[in-house]
Amino acid sequence: MRPQISRLPANTAKGLAGSQIDRTRPIEFRIQGRMVSAFEGDTVLTALLASGIDTIGTHHGQPIGLCHGAAPAIAYAGAAATPELALPMDRVPARGGADYVFVAPGKKSGLITRLFQGGRTLGLTLDDHNRSLAGPWRSLVGRTEPGVDVLVIGGGVAGMSAALTAARAGLSVTLVEASPMLGGHSGLFGTQDGDATPEDHVTLLVTEIKSHAAITVRTHSEAFAIVPGLVRVHQIDISGGLVTGKVLDLPARYIILATGSIERLPVIPGNRRPGVIGAQEAYELAQRYGIWSGHSVMVATSANPAYRLATLLAETGIALDRITDGRDQASSRYIEFSKAYGFRLFPGTVPKSIATADGQLAIDLAHGDAVRVDRLILSGGWQPDLTLWHMAGGQSRWNANAERLEPIGTLDTIALAGAAAGYLTRQGCVTSGVAAINHLLGRAGPGVDDPVISALYETPDRQMCALEAPDANPAYLDAEASLVVRPTPQPQHWLSKITDRQGSTSGLLAESPQPLSISAISSGVALGLIPPESAGVVAQERVALIPLSHQDAADISAPSETKSVPDYLQGRFGADAIVVQLDQPEARRTDSGALIFLDHDTTNPQRAVGIVLRMRSEKIEALLAAAHAQPGVRLVVRDLGQAFPAEVKA
Repeated sequence: MRPQISRLPANTAKGLAGSQIDRTRPIEFRIQGRMVSAFEGDTVLTALLASGIDTIGTHHGQPIGLCHGAAPAIAYAGAAATPELALPMDRVPARGGADYVFVAPGKKSGLITRLFQGGRTLGLTLDDHNRSLAGPWRSLVGRTEPGVDVLVIGGGVAGMSAALTAARAGLSVTLVEASPMLGGHSGLFGTQDGDATPEDHVTLLVTEIKSHAAITVRTHSEAFAIVPGLVRVHQIDISGGLVTGKVLDLPARYIILATGSIERLPVIPGNRRPGVIGAQEAYELAQRYGIWSGHSVMVATSANPAYRLATLLAETGIALDRITDGRDQASSRYIEFSKAYGFRLFPGTVPKSIATADGQLAIDLAHGDAVRVDRLILSGGWQPDLTLWHMAGGQSRWNANAERLEPIGTLDTIALAGAAAGYLTRQGCVTSGVAAINHLLGRAGPGVDDPVISALYETPDRQMCALEAPDANPAYLDAEASLVVRPTPQPQHWLSKITDRQGSTSGLLAESPQPLSISAISSGVALGLIPPESAGVVAQERVALIPLSHQDAADISAPSETKSVPDYLQGRFGADAIVVQLDQPEARRTDSGALIFLDHDTTNPQRAVGIVLRMRSEKIEALLAAAHAQPGVRLVVRDLGQAFPAEVKA
């Protein structure tokens, strides 16, 4: 097996050894003629990163790092010219014996260059029009699948909560998630007092999702176009020996967008160099795949979760040089933890530029220091991912206090949930999933409970940008495939200098013709390149729209009136299960689909003895196994992680 120089040891502490890989099952495959080693559970992308290949190629002579948001499409050798057979390396499981080639039209390096280039690069020369990193499948028409009542996009805690709420209401549900597994990105953010750990909470939700017959889960499936009533996805099919991709049109009466948030890339010259990575991606590569590049690291942030990542690294043997923070006097429990670990903290400090020297990153700090490390964690806070929301016709506006685009208004059959809707806590994301379904169904509900810690104790995240515009060392506006560079003001005519002494660049990016990501628009506002009052309009007009007409949407009839017992529950608790009413010692409203157990200690859905069907006049109507349906039998109802007593009504 070839060396995997960026793979952490199997005994790495703090859960950073790679939960998704099986180290007992090594495999090898080829990509562009190069042999790469991996483990079962790796994707093609993570196998490359583990092997130390961290560079796509160059853009205007500058090296560009290989990452989740920017990786060339691949295909099996001999199939690169067929868009239908193109595959995204970040979603394709690594398969032993496979032979892959690049699909990207970007110029490949010549033979001599490939023979002598460093082992870190894939050797592509990237263009300015996003063709080199674009997915060819985005131009394809989808195959229409059978319609469902509710389609949920995003398999994090908000999406899973929405899917369960809809299924409990007797509706058919499809849950779409781009990554290979459900769970989302809550792991990096830790817990608040009284919360279960993110891992335990996700495990409970995933277990219930998988046990629910009304929910169809589509992982490895990226939603990339939407109109009311229809979502187009690219799905990786791993059911056979050969991994294939297919474009599907998924009709649905209602759509929930639980698309999460995007970690903003601080706009600093050199911010797309190999070795520069966001806190969220760095955490997930380590936690899921045991990947970490280099032995020394610096953290530059304006968001608190990056401090948590630093504390997790404390017992891994990775040397943390320092943590700089673009905020002057930030507060957080994670900052206090970092102080306790003895980390060197530099508040009010933003890197000026990032270069490469002798195989390391050379980081120039604003106060004159120069730092040499193998890796730089850059975190500029989070922006709700409103891409599909805007594609569907939703609106947004700039929140100057939070320094982000936020959704406004509503759509008739589409609702946002979780971080995409602007909620900040795990509890807020979970309850927003419930509220989104209730809103679309016209049902009353308790609303969203988002217990945000006071800014006095947890300073909100902020944008982070270098003050000076780049010259030869470009600064990119996002970490995605668009490769949009921070523009520099053009020299003004002498008359302009007289009439506009300030040399304003406001609107410079807003008036440029290229498509922009939500992250790039957010960065553009922070830099003064997009007027804040125009940000929402620019976002509506400039997100990467995919042609998809409203006529493509199938006519999905409204869900029928809820039956006494939905079809998918027939036989679930025995052929003789009966509908009963339950009394509660304390009156409370319970969602349809909450499971019923014999005691407080049982949580396994397979051991449930019944299920809540609906509330009628503040009474629980439930389907119970006949053996436990006699009047007076005491039971326990579990709803969204909480348990409370109930009794079969006489």
